[in-house]
Amino acid sequence: MLGVCYYPEHWPKSYWADDAKKMVELGITYVRIAEFAWSRLEPKEGVLCFDWLDEAIAVLAGEGLKVVMCTPTATPPKWLIDKWPEILPVDPVTGSVRGFGSRRHYDFSSDVYLRESLRITDLLARRYGKNDAVVGWQTDNEICAHETAVSASDVALRAFRKWCQQRYGDINTLNAAWGNVFWSMEYSDFDDIELPFRAVTEVNPSHSLAYKRFSSDQVVSYHDQMVKLIREHAPNRFITHNFIPFDETEVDNFGICKDLDFASYDSYPLGRTDMYFSGADAQSFRPYMRTGHPDLATYYHDQVRGLTGKDFWIMEQQPGPVNWAPSNTRPAPGMVRFWTLEAFAHGASCVSYFRWRQAPFAQEQMHAGLLRSDNSKTETWQQIEQVNEELKHLDLLSHETEMASVAILTSADQFWFTKIERQSDNYDCDDIQLSYYSALRALGININFISIESDFSQYSLILAPCLPDFDDAFISKCEASKAVFVFGPRSGSKTAEFGCPATLPPGPLQKILPMKILSVETIRKDCPEKFIWKGTEYESQIWREEIESYYSKNTNVVAEYCEGESGSQRTPAVVRNGAAIYIGTLTCEAFLRDFFQELCDELNIITFDVLDNIRVRQRGGLRFAFNYSNREVNLSLPDNVRLLLGGNTVKPRDVTVWVKT
Repeated sequence: MLGVCYYPEHWPKSYWADDAKKMVELGITYVRIAEFAWSRLEPKEGVLCFDWLDEAIAVLAGEGLKVVMCTPTATPPKWLIDKWPEILPVDPVTGSVRGFGSRRHYDFSSDVYLRESLRITDLLARRYGKNDAVVGWQTDNEICAHETAVSASDVALRAFRKWCQQRYGDINTLNAAWGNVFWSMEYSDFDDIELPFRAVTEVNPSHSLAYKRFSSDQVVSYHDQMVKLIREHAPNRFITHNFIPFDETEVDNFGICKDLDFASYDSYPLGRTDMYFSGADAQSFRPYMRTGHPDLATYYHDQVRGLTGKDFWIMEQQPGPVNWAPSNTRPAPGMVRFWTLEAFAHGASCVSYFRWRQAPFAQEQMHAGLLRSDNSKTETWQQIEQVNEELKHLDLLSHETEMASVAILTSADQFWFTKIERQSDNYDCDDIQLSYYSALRALGININFISIESDFSQYSLILAPCLPDFDDAFISKCEASKAVFVFGPRSGSKTAEFGCPATLPPGPLQKILPMKILSVETIRKDCPEKFIWKGTEYESQIWREEIESYYSKNTNVVAEYCEGESGSQRTPAVVRNGAAIYIGTLTCEAFLRDFFQELCDELNIITFDVLDNIRVRQRGGLRFAFNYSNREVNLSLPDNVRLLLGGNTVKPRDVTVWVKT
């Protein structure tokens, strides 16, 4: 149930046996190793040094620990890029080569690097694939982190031209699909195509979208081949990958996961919260400075679970201050235990801490571990001892992750479309998706993230905060489903090639929602306007669509904008036709919560009335309550429950767990 990230190559061999013994005493089961070890495994071309890794695995296995082996492809060694400098990616903004001296310095379009990645992976898989101590594999590390999905190299350009030819067939088809007649951008040959970077002003959005799709395909293809090779030599072992937040990868994460046994995630609640609140006032940020935002860590947990529909791993769990956020605070007392239990509540089957011992050298000297560099135990140690004992009482394995009746539709396309065509500096697709998620979380509802290819049959309510592009097959799935669908603004607003639908937005949605979007305005964040729902005023923010609703016996204008100087002129803001609802504006937390509560009541979805900074989650028969606040909160639980952890009154930054009797 618990794991740790360990780097035997960083420490004298005299440490290894004692480290392994202490891991077992702490309750650790899994140890992840070798994701950055290429230079020690192959210090020179063809010179292989696996003896140290053999010994490290033997030491860990000798204490009964289970090893997760990693491919070391995130850090190609110096000799490799010196021999084949084309491996290095080129920064799309500056046009400069991203050099050696850090990590992720490789180009997904490099055939040379693909060959070398498969070579080192093959060597590892053949050597350790059937080793009894190696129970699973992690591919690469944090794929596409540091904005490395996209490269502007010559090898990428050549590969992109080939991809375009395969996709469009002839150059006239491409010109028509991209609308290249505009600004005299037409190409006469595929070899004329440039990369969509460093132009005088905006580049063609269709061109940019094509390059995003190409780059994603390159990543998925690279990863697929690595997975296939490991499977050949490591039978009956799991394969996973440790993701970063999904809008940051900028690729099709569902595609990356299609051949994985489950997905993993690297969870850093304080670092992510600090980045999320960048630019916010201190009053908004301070309550979460040492706890993380109540919905942010779980937002990623639920997304990573949704990539495969299976329980997931936390491959790296923040154990203390980190080194990479704008500011790096110390977690409040008890928060590492809190985050661990929270991950399990959301479907984790293992939480692995990063890292075992703090490094006294190189880039991550300021990143905490479970041990300090002098081998003294950090304050986190006792929390892990506590959570290990608590997990024995919870018996999580007998409580499968709860089937959710509410889902959020998400896709790589929504991030590509909205980042390419922002239309407002305040429009952020990830923030919008998070706002829908947070409103549902405030109602105590379990939530799944799904793709448009997913099975809709288990869901009663499906939300699409932003789904710019889909086809008629998706509409047919909606019509065949029992669910109520809520579409946010921009849904159906684009064709597959980034044009406007011939019938105006929401394009294919007009088959189930008789309406048109006549125009769009974006307004300043600090200048919200009003709309009315059920006699109550709510805020219309940032993105506002002018809706023309056609007459239909099942169509209703659910909410209206207050237009004109006096606000007396009413125009449609939210439209419903049977099981399809369209919200034509970005709005406030109050509306989303009230509106979703009414839909849950209509659909008999049970909600849990929670106070601010309390979040609840159900896993099988277990119900968890997490108190993010610095004050005690009474849950007012019914009499027919048995408490497993905590009490009816949840202490500050503490957890209560109960089951019905």
